Amino acid sequence: MDDIFDNFQVEHFVESGDPHTSKTYENTLISIALKNIRFERVKTGKTIDFDPAIDIEVLNPESIYSDDSNENSVVLNVTYGEISFLFMGDAGLETEERIMEAGRDINSDILKVGHHAGRSGSVEEFILSVSPEVSIIEVGARNDYGYPHPEILNRLQKTSKVYRTDLDGTIIITTDGSTFTVMTEKSGTTSSGNGTYSSVASTTGTPESNENKTTSPTESSVYVTDLNLQEEWIQISNIGYFPVSLEGWKIEDEGNKHTYTFPSYTLNAGLTVTVFTGKGTDSATELYWQLDDPILNYDGTVYLYDDTGKLVSKRASKLVLTE
Repeated sequence: MDDIFDNFQVEHFVESGDPHTSKTYENTLISIALKNIRFERVKTGKTIDFDPAIDIEVLNPESIYSDDSNENSVVLNVTYGEISFLFMGDAGLETEERIMEAGRDINSDILKVGHHAGRSGSVEEFILSVSPEVSIIEVGARNDYGYPHPEILNRLQKTSKVYRTDLDGTIIITTDGSTFTVMTEKSGTTSSGNGTYSSVASTTGTPESNENKTTSPTESSVYVTDLNLQEEWIQISNIGYFPVSLEGWKIEDEGNKHTYTFPSYTLNAGLTVTVFTGKGTDSATELYWQLDDPILNYDGTVYLYDDTGKLVSKRASKLVLTE
């Protein structure tokens, strides 16, 4: 927060009031006091006076705090003209259920996904109620928690365009109240209007139309973005501007003891496919190796090769055991 205070003119600081004993929290309060920043604790039903043209309603926390501090996150419903945002903070299932039970209109154009798209939230009923055009996942690259979880990621991809800070870097949304534009640090910008999208590179200008175009392996930006040894799955992401045909591409485990060859499959730009080593039915976001037994060991590494046999990505992960 000190970096925020030093680089931005903060005039109003809003928090849940859920007390913390950490030195970090104490330092934040000291900085707020020294900089004479307006400080406010908010609860469900409160509105925040930010600008006459913008409505900001607080949907969480409740007056009685949850035992789970994540469920005490400040949740904001922000509306500017015809464009609406839902910021879920670290809130999960408990908060989602309470918001839905209250009968609030949470249909939003942009969803900041709760708790890094972990399994503790983003249930299907809630995502359908929000029905976002764009979902944004705030998540650290190669984090130890396995975020975002493949099940949640697939659920979001079915209903919205998904952006992730681990793949896209900083994500900035601008709006005039009738349309909005998403700009990303790494992947460029995507404009939204009536549900249609067009891509513009932020550093190299405007690429040619990507309609019906598939990149060759040498042009692709496909790589292994995550690996889970316990649940036996591998995530493959395309962070480029065009679809990439993965037909004939291969995944191999440590020592090349097992090989998965991609069928006729195209990974669209900005999307992720999860390859499970077990049995199942292939879909647009999930593919199955159809193996009978686990193959990823305690110090697992997987290798991704294109259809020419060139190694394009590899990912190592260690199994983390928890009580």
